[in-house]
Amino acid sequence: MKQYDVVVIGAGAAGLMCAAQAGKRGRNVLVVDNGKKPGRKILISGGGRCNFTNYDVTAANFVCRNKHFPKSALAQYSQWDFFSMVNEYGIAWEEREHGQLFCIDSAKDIVEMLLKECDLPTVEQRYRCDVHDIEKTEDGFTLKLDTDTVSCQSLVVATGGLSMPKLGATPFGYQIAEQFGLARIPTTAGLVPFTLHDKDKAAFADLSGIAIPVTITTESGVLFKENLLFTHRGLSGPVVLQVSSYWTPGEKVSVNLLPDLDVVETINAMRDKHPAQSLKNSLARLLPKRLVEAMIERGDIQDKPLKQLNPKDITALGDYLHQWHIAPNGTEGYRTAEVTLGGVDTDELSSKTMETKKVPGLYFVGEVMDVSGWLGGYNFQWAWSSGWVAGQHV
Repeated sequence: MKQYDVVVIGAGAAGLMCAAQAGKRGRNVLVVDNGKKPGRKILISGGGRCNFTNYDVTAANFVCRNKHFPKSALAQYSQWDFFSMVNEYGIAWEEREHGQLFCIDSAKDIVEMLLKECDLPTVEQRYRCDVHDIEKTEDGFTLKLDTDTVSCQSLVVATGGLSMPKLGATPFGYQIAEQFGLARIPTTAGLVPFTLHDKDKAAFADLSGIAIPVTITTESGVLFKENLLFTHRGLSGPVVLQVSSYWTPGEKVSVNLLPDLDVVETINAMRDKHPAQSLKNSLARLLPKRLVEAMIERGDIQDKPLKQLNPKDITALGDYLHQWHIAPNGTEGYRTAEVTLGGVDTDELSSKTMETKKVPGLYFVGEVMDVSGWLGGYNFQWAWSSGWVAGQHV
């Protein structure tokens, strides 16, 4: 039976970062992954350009039952640390809106950088390799693999969540947590489009492809401002993905369709200047015409000449457009979700090392735990930070 200091299950962002750091410390590391190549989620992220981090990263950019948990890892290995590594490897990057940093050429640059970091005599990688059994021993762990059994002092679970099952996502990491008696926060899809009820879906399906800047607020008061995209199944776009991580099934969301102007003031000015103009044509100067027509067809807005609108009508119109309430039917689920909410309860882990409190030598890093970032490079930063931290202690 071959012995290692560290076995890392999962060759994604967090697993590769952890393996590289442990290898640099002289630890003998084995990385195992059920896929045929490393970094599968990295390669398809950001449209193949990988939004690898963000200029502005704080614990407030993460969804976690213990909101303080991410602070230590993010402080130990920040966005600036990863940014420095990217620059050291000469990877061309660009800043996009909201401080998001992307590769200019290809996400392959990030995977190749991580593999070069792991290119050490002390780090071994095995792909298309499944773990069939894990046992705790006095000295660490034994793992039954496809062709042999190996042992290690430290075991790192970097298996990710359930999002994007086509990339090989499995619940294996949660099963390991359960095997060792660790609590788990129920998992759901996050950063995911909304689906609509049949009536709303039928009313807005023809708007597929239309995008508008809005703010969306959940019933709990969480607010995001970004583009909303109508799809043939429901609502998507950055603002919907962001707010989906805070939405609870059955709740309505409030959409401000014109967040940058005062509807009452604007319609009053239009009425004074063009009293005979129809409300439909007036609103079509502020919103996509097809959206205005859909709202009129639904009976949410009554089309009439502006001069026939009284102050009460205009106030009601302003309330409607600034607080368009819609109840999603659900989400598109793990199939299209960018992240998995929930996972291994962070109360079971040391925020300084990622080691479990109950089982010495067992570590969890990345998406498998109950830490989920916003859209914008935050989930990758959590992978780098948690993987780096664990790599210093395994």
